[in-house]
Amino acid sequence: MILGKVKEDRRRSNRSEMQRYDNYVAVDWSINNMAIAVMKRGSGKLRVADVPSNIVELKRYLKGLPGKTVVTFEESTGAHWLYLELKDVVERVIVCDPFKNKLLSDGPKTDKIDATKLVELLKGGLLTEVFHADDEELYKLRRLVAAYEDVIKHGVRSQNQRHSLIRGLGSDAARLDDAATFIGGFLDRNISLYEETKSAYEAEFEKWRKKNRSIKTLASLDGIGPIRAAKILAAVIEPKRFSTTGRYLAYCGLVRVEKTSGRKKYGTRKPHYNRMLKGIYNGAAMSAINGDGPVREYYDYLLKKGIAEHNARVAVARYIARLSLGIMKSNEKYEPYRWSKSVKK
Repeated sequence: MILGKVKEDRRRSNRSEMQRYDNYVAVDWSINNMAIAVMKRGSGKLRVADVPSNIVELKRYLKGLPGKTVVTFEESTGAHWLYLELKDVVERVIVCDPFKNKLLSDGPKTDKIDATKLVELLKGGLLTEVFHADDEELYKLRRLVAAYEDVIKHGVRSQNQRHSLIRGLGSDAARLDDAATFIGGFLDRNISLYEETKSAYEAEFEKWRKKNRSIKTLASLDGIGPIRAAKILAAVIEPKRFSTTGRYLAYCGLVRVEKTSGRKKYGTRKPHYNRMLKGIYNGAAMSAINGDGPVREYYDYLLKKGIAEHNARVAVARYIARLSLGIMKSNEKYEPYRWSKSVKK
């Protein structure tokens, strides 16, 4: 799948859009200080200040700039809070992807230097934006999902540690020494707390399924269920930001992009993708394949066509991803045998 033209068109659009602003502002925000870099349209002059962090003073300063202002800062833990604070003060706020800002890692690094480079990238329309929206309810869901992911990681780690402890000393309980008994006791308590916490989170996700139509519809997909449905919606927030299915599949890490130069192809590479979504769709594909249902029938159809098992599993994951995006965009019910409509008889 070739996404190079789409990216180039997007860059041109970004450069064109940046021409309508009078002030370009980059903020390197931290708890203790904020570095602010400002450039004017049609001028190469740059002003940089490094002052104590103060959101009230920052908003007052931005309001006082004449003309239209665009502000950028990098995605971080407090980025959404800063986005909500500034979105009504300026014409546009761009939260940019720090993984794409390679220029910032070159040469000396200070907050003022970072802000300076960031404002230059902003004015040139060279930043990759990280999506943020005003829907606070869905951001509550995103926090819930993030906390749940941490609970699962800690719980699985405790279970693996206990399993390793037992295997290292043998299955005979009489062989457990005092140290192993001491360690095992704490691990057992951690696992017990994990199971209790996990059940509480699952009950919370069930509440979300009942009150949110998108989660309820997504949960009806083969291999999904309420928890995976909540994770998908929390990661996507606004499905219409994906103008094509291909862009969504790339965001989910389910396609590779071609590398070309001088009209020559140099293989493919993985795009920067959301690892949680990739895991969800691959897991959903395996669950659906191991069950009985329309998606399993689609998998069997692919195998009959001579497609290798691995490629068929990937095709199923993409199919579920396409279905979920369509459901979130249209808010319509799941059609189990949509795939069969495109099959040539």
